Amino acid sequence: MASIPTKAALAPADRKPLPFWANFTAGAIAGVTEILIMYPLDVVKTRMQLDTSKKSVGLVGSFKSIIAEEGAGRLYRGLGPPLLLEAPKRAVKFAANDFWSKTYMELFNKKKMDQNLSFLTGCSAGATESFVVVPFELVKIKLQDKKSTYAGPMAVVRHIVKADGVLGLYAGMESTFWRHVWWNGGYFGSIFQVRSMLPKADTPQGTLMNNFISGTIGGFVGTAINTPFDVVKSRIQGASKPAPGQVPKYNWTYPALVTIAREEGVAALWKGFVPKVLRLAPGGGVLLLVVEFTLSTFRTMLGPPYI
Repeated sequence: MASIPTKAALAPADRKPLPFWANFTAGAIAGVTEILIMYPLDVVKTRMQLDTSKKSVGLVGSFKSIIAEEGAGRLYRGLGPPLLLEAPKRAVKFAANDFWSKTYMELFNKKKMDQNLSFLTGCSAGATESFVVVPFELVKIKLQDKKSTYAGPMAVVRHIVKADGVLGLYAGMESTFWRHVWWNGGYFGSIFQVRSMLPKADTPQGTLMNNFISGTIGGFVGTAINTPFDVVKSRIQGASKPAPGQVPKYNWTYPALVTIAREEGVAALWKGFVPKVLRLAPGGGVLLLVVEFTLSTFRTMLGPPYI
């Protein structure tokens, strides 16, 4: 992987790369682990972003309100779609990142990645990934909404398909596209830069720490850049279907950014930033740590020429 060369950092040049199923499984295990640990922060983030009032109760207040009014179990409502999504999402993310890095290096006649190519590759991988995640994100947002009365994920899918057809599952596609483009660009671009600034690791533990630091900083930068787009996505996907002839208040991403800033203030574009960054910054570190541990376990199990 060009932007996060974790396997290259840990593997000698003559060690055979692990098969696809091993990387796929490692990504799935890491993604599920990260979600189970960090998911309540995603619920709180969505609630804060769907709140159109100018008065916010903040991260702690949102947690207290959800638990007091709806029970602690509500913090895991909507968990099904992202759990089902994680394996294909990680597979698409890393496969797309690898594909675009090779494509751009050949296109621009580069022998190795640089900062600009790392950012461009990340943006392209995010754009590719966005086409996979939209239906799952839509179902998740509908379930996380405080006003939600759906019994579960399939109830949401049936309602949307009945009302809007199969294409209704892609509501918010444009805003999701921009959210993933800017997050992945900031994430992969930052990781490349941070890794080049850190001391070279001489041990597997040192490499692990460098990956954790790089992933955490990358997650922070990506989140800071893409949160306004995430706010718009939540508003678009969380909105009810407008009456015939009525134009939705939040329709296209960039005009919606202007609308929110004008009506609620510029700070509203970063609603939910604290729970989002608390999840995605250390979550990126958790992801890399679990991936490396799982891949190391597979290498030990398979033996030479993988070890």
